Amino acid sequence: MNSRPRPHDPYFPLLAFLLLFMAVAQSSNADELTPLPGQVVLAADPWCPHNCEAGSAVEGYMVDILRQAFALQDISVSYVNMSWARALQQARSHHVDGIIGAFAGDAGDFLFPEEALGYSETMFFAHPDSQWTYEGLKSLENRTLLVISDYFYAPGISQYINNNRHQQDLIWELSGEHPLTRAITLIGQRRANLLFEDRQVMAWTLRKRPDLPKLRSSGNIYAAPVYAAFAPAHPHAQALARILSDGVRHLRATGELKRIYQSYGLGADGKARMVSPAGGLNNSSP
Repeated sequence: MNSRPRPHDPYFPLLAFLLLFMAVAQSSNADELTPLPGQVVLAADPWCPHNCEAGSAVEGYMVDILRQAFALQDISVSYVNMSWARALQQARSHHVDGIIGAFAGDAGDFLFPEEALGYSETMFFAHPDSQWTYEGLKSLENRTLLVISDYFYAPGISQYINNNRHQQDLIWELSGEHPLTRAITLIGQRRANLLFEDRQVMAWTLRKRPDLPKLRSSGNIYAAPVYAAFAPAHPHAQALARILSDGVRHLRATGELKRIYQSYGLGADGKARMVSPAGGLNNSSP
C-alpha cells in the first residue's frame, strides 16, 4: 500500500512546509560555508582620474576607494587594464570578477551595488577653432562623431550611435586601451568633428599631455553616477556588492571618502569640477 502523503491528506501542507524550510536552510548553510574570495579582480580601460593606469603611483580615486572598502573585510583588489569591450567580455566569461567605471546603461546585466563610487558629466568636444554647440540630435547632421566601442553615452545619443554606426561619415568607432588620446589627435587633425568625453577625464588628459590639441567644450549631454559592477552569475556578486556599499558608507562616515576625492582635485561629494574651454581644471568650482 502506498503511504506517500496525498494532496488531500491533512498533514500534507505541514509536511510540504517543513521540506521547503529544510531546503532553504540547507541552501543558506551552503552559502555561509562557501568562503568569499581573498581577492577580487576588476578590469577597465584607463579613464583617469576615475580609474587610471594599473600599477601606477596614481591608479584613480575609484581604485583607491575599492581597495579601502574591500580591505575592511580583508579582501584585496587586483586592478587590470584592457579595452572596455574586452573588460565586459572577460567579466561575462568569469575571467575577471567585475568592471570599474560603469554607468548603469553600460552593462544592464551586471549586478550594481547600492553605492556609486563617483560621478561623471559627459560633454561634446570639438576642434579649438570650432564654433559648433550641441543643440539636439539634428545638430549632429553632416558631422563625424568619434565614439569608443561599447561605451554608453546617454539614452538618446546611444540610440543615435546604434542607428548610424555603419555610416563612417557619421560614426567612427575606436577601440583599444588608449582610445581617447587617439580621438583627440584625430579631432586636432580635422579628420573627425566631435567626440564625447567626461569633462574631468578630458581635463586630466590635457593637463598630462600638453602636446595634444586643447579641444573646445561644446555642450553637456549627460550626468550620472559611476560604479564598480560585478559579473553576471558570479557566485559572490551579491555579497561583493553589499561589502562594497558597506565599505563606501564607512569611508564616507569617517571622512576618508572626502579625502580621497579631494586628493584627485574633485569636490567633496566626488562630482567633477568644471573644465574650462582650454581644458584646464577650474578649481574654484564647487
